[in-house]
Amino acid sequence: MATRSSWKGCLQLSLVCVPVKAYSTACSGNGEIHLNQLHADCHRRIQYKKTCPLHGEVSNDQIVSGYEYAKDHYVVVDPDELDRLRTEADKAIKIDVFIASEDFDPLYGTGKRYYLAPDGPAGQKAYALLYQAMVEENRYALAQVVLHGREQLVLLRPQDNLLILEVLHYRHQVTPPAALTPEAPQTQLAPDELQMAKTLVNASTGDFTLDKYADLYTNKLQQLIEAKVAGKEIVAAPASEGPQVINLMEALKESVARVQGTNGAKPRKTTRRLVRKIS
Repeated sequence: MATRSSWKGCLQLSLVCVPVKAYSTACSGNGEIHLNQLHADCHRRIQYKKTCPLHGEVSNDQIVSGYEYAKDHYVVVDPDELDRLRTEADKAIKIDVFIASEDFDPLYGTGKRYYLAPDGPAGQKAYALLYQAMVEENRYALAQVVLHGREQLVLLRPQDNLLILEVLHYRHQVTPPAALTPEAPQTQLAPDELQMAKTLVNASTGDFTLDKYADLYTNKLQQLIEAKVAGKEIVAAPASEGPQVINLMEALKESVARVQGTNGAKPRKTTRRLVRKIS
């Protein structure tokens, strides 16, 4: 976890206010490789300069934010002015409603997540009570908070003794599945093929763990960079022959045989919760 929190405020439920601090769930320095853009002729790094049509190149401290209220006419908006408009209530995560966890549709998640931790000993008990109540009642919470200068809709869910905050899209920002109804398959399924597909799914079912999945792209990119730095010739990997599919049923049967042979035994079935849209 990051050593410094990225946000501090309070978690508010009716008259209960719990001091909390937020940490991004994304860790830095995770080995990701970043490539730079270079000029193809001389391999010098491409530079991005901010320029004004009247004064040429400008530095970051000379740049302000503004809103174009008419053609080529702007009003400058200073972040300090926005801060003065905010009250202490804007520094709170205000819980609006609790929902059953299965009613949340992950489609509305933005992927921006934060751990919420109690800020100091004063909020420990209230935080623990809220967490445990949400766990035992199987509830998530919808709330609103000002993050990064704007009002955000967020979801709170309990996990591993911490509350996780995820920023959500608003409904108008998400394309509903119904918009692609014409693209969805409209076909009759043969019962024996469906049963074989279910057998393949169950045979391939196991425990959830991310530890066995390596970042293959980064590993291969690292190998490529090291080889090129060492002046080695890059040899393409031999192309593998794809599976020869005679028909769907035969492909399903062969896949089941391979999976069951690899696993040694048929794994247990697992049940998944259905998710529905937020109403």
